Amino acid sequence: MKLDVGGIEDNGVIPEKFAFGVQDADEHMRLGENLNPAIRWANLPEGTRSLVLLCIDPDAPSQADDVNQEGRTVSADLARVDFCHWAMVDIDPALEEIAEGQCSRGVTAGGKRNPEGPPGSRQGRNDYTDFLAGDPDMGGEYFGYDGPCPPWNDEIPHRYRFRLIATSLESVPVAEGFRAADVEKAIEGHVLGEASITATYSLNPEVPA
Repeated sequence: MKLDVGGIEDNGVIPEKFAFGVQDADEHMRLGENLNPAIRWANLPEGTRSLVLLCIDPDAPSQADDVNQEGRTVSADLARVDFCHWAMVDIDPALEEIAEGQCSRGVTAGGKRNPEGPPGSRQGRNDYTDFLAGDPDMGGEYFGYDGPCPPWNDEIPHRYRFRLIATSLESVPVAEGFRAADVEKAIEGHVLGEASITATYSLNPEVPA
């Protein structure tokens, strides 16, 4: 099974055009183009009926006390947790590609409620839903793809793992508003194969990605 993420190489650096946030000399961070990268696949296992796509950052801080705080840093020793940036199910394997910018162009304050996507596919909530909850300008339900925006004072670059999973399911049994964890549970016992690409991104000018 083969996965290609357009413009992103395995163990490479994610270009800014795919990011939710980009470096800014005055404000540390400003909103980016937030384009979804192109996703292409080949050599799927026999019997594949649908594909699942997940993008997870396993390096999100487990505590937010120091996140984006002047005069502080997010310690490299801090325990890290998963942060979902994209969860899509019911992708038709015959399509062979999701185009760049097909599912996301720019940052939508309050989140994209009905993001564009391949015919028949469904996209769940990403974790900006929780991270931005309570923000009067940005809070809301974030569906579909929203790219990297790690803390600008983090001592480590963040990794972003794109996983494409071939399943024997015609449709993954998850309800509207599903999360990545729901998908993982629902496809247990139905995975035929998978491929992944991992790349890094940082907003801290002192911590090269």
